[in-house]
Amino acid sequence: MIEFNSHTLSNGLRVIAHHDASTPMVTTDLLYDVGSRDEDPEATGFAHLFEHLMFGGTDDVPAFDTPVMIAGGENNAFTNNDITNYFITLPANNLETALWLEADRMEGLDLSESRLRIQKSVVTEEYRQRYLNQPYGDLMLLLRPLAFRRHPYMWPAIGKDISHIEKADSRRVKEFYHRHYNPSNAILCVAGNVHPDQVFSMAEKWFGDIAPGRRIIRNLPQEPPQTERREVTARRKVPAAHLIMAFHTEKRESRAFYVLDLLTDILSGCDSGRFPEILIRKKELFSEADIYLSGEIDPGLVIFSGRLRNGADISKAEEAVRDELDKISTRQVTVAELDKARNRYEASRLMSYVSAGNKAFNLAFQELLGDANGINTEIERYMSVTAAEITECSAATFRPGNCSVIHYLPESHEE
Repeated sequence: MIEFNSHTLSNGLRVIAHHDASTPMVTTDLLYDVGSRDEDPEATGFAHLFEHLMFGGTDDVPAFDTPVMIAGGENNAFTNNDITNYFITLPANNLETALWLEADRMEGLDLSESRLRIQKSVVTEEYRQRYLNQPYGDLMLLLRPLAFRRHPYMWPAIGKDISHIEKADSRRVKEFYHRHYNPSNAILCVAGNVHPDQVFSMAEKWFGDIAPGRRIIRNLPQEPPQTERREVTARRKVPAAHLIMAFHTEKRESRAFYVLDLLTDILSGCDSGRFPEILIRKKELFSEADIYLSGEIDPGLVIFSGRLRNGADISKAEEAVRDELDKISTRQVTVAELDKARNRYEASRLMSYVSAGNKAFNLAFQELLGDANGINTEIERYMSVTAAEITECSAATFRPGNCSVIHYLPESHEE
C-alpha cells in the first residue's frame, strides 16, 4: 500500500505528498495535462517544443540546470500524446529549491525570440536525427496517420511535419504556454523523505500566488470504428524488412486495457513467450517480434512490431502473426501462462516502487486519470483478469478489418 496525502491549492494546483523514510532523497514530479493531442493540426509539435523551452530559463533563473546541480540534484522531462511531465530528484533538505524552480518557470518562462530560435533549432535537429535520418525512424510517422483519421493521435508527440516547428512564432508559442502551463492544468507530487505538511506549506509558498488559469475542457474529435484493413508499403535504406500491424483498442481506464496488457505479456513479454518461441525460433521468420499497447488515455492501439530475418517473405510473416492472433482469439491461454503474466506484473510493480521517483509519477498520473489511489487499486484489475476475458477481448480486437499494416522494406526488396 502506497500511503499519501493530498491537498488542492486555491488556484487549482493539485498537490500529492508521499512520505518515504527509506531514502535521503526527494523527487518532485510536475505533470501538466497537455500533450500532442491538444495541438492545432496545423501547428503540431508544440507540446514537445515546450519540454525543451521549459529548461531555457526565466528572468530570475537564466539557466535552470545550474541551481539543480548546485543543490545536488538532477532533472529531466518527457512528452507524449497526453501529458508533459517534469521531475527533479535531489537531497530532501533541498526540496525548496526544486519547488522554487518549478514555480518560477510555471509563470515566468523566457519566451523571447532568441530563446525560441535556439530551442526550435534543437527540436528540428532532433526530428531529423531520430525520425528522418535514422533507420526505421519514420515508422510512427507512417503508422499514426494510417491508423487514425480524425483523432489527434494521428501525429506523434514530435509533430507530424518539421515545418510546423520551423514556422512557430513567439505569439503562438506564448498562447500555448498561457493556455496550458498554469496551476489548474497541473498536478504536483512530492515523494521522498519529507512530511506532507512540509510539502503543502512549501507548495503554498511558491505556487499559491500564481494565477489559476483556465482548466481545459477537451472536445476532441472521436475516431470512428475501423472496418477495413489499411496498408502502406514503404521502401527505405534499411538492412531488413519490418512488419507493423496495429489494432484499435479502448481507452486507458477500460477493462480491455488491463486484459490486453496481460495478453501482450503472454505473447512477447519474456523469452519464453509465444512470439519468441514460435515466430523467432520455430518458424525462423523474425529476428525480433514484439507486441505492446500504445497506452494512451483515449482509445489507442495494440501494435505488433517485428524485424524479419533476411530472406523471409513479409506476406508469409504477416500470415504467421495472424495465425497466432487467431489462436489467442479462439483458444484460452493456459493457467500457467496467465499466472506467469500476473506474477511478472506484480514483481515489476514492486520493483518499480523501490524508486520514489516512480511513485511520484504514478501518483500524479493516477490522479490525472481520476483518483491517485489507483496506484493501490490497479493491481487488483490485473490480478482479476481471466482466461475467458483474454479470449473475448482478443476476438474483439484482432479483427482483420481493425488492422492497419505497414510493410517496411529495403529499397532493393521486391514483393
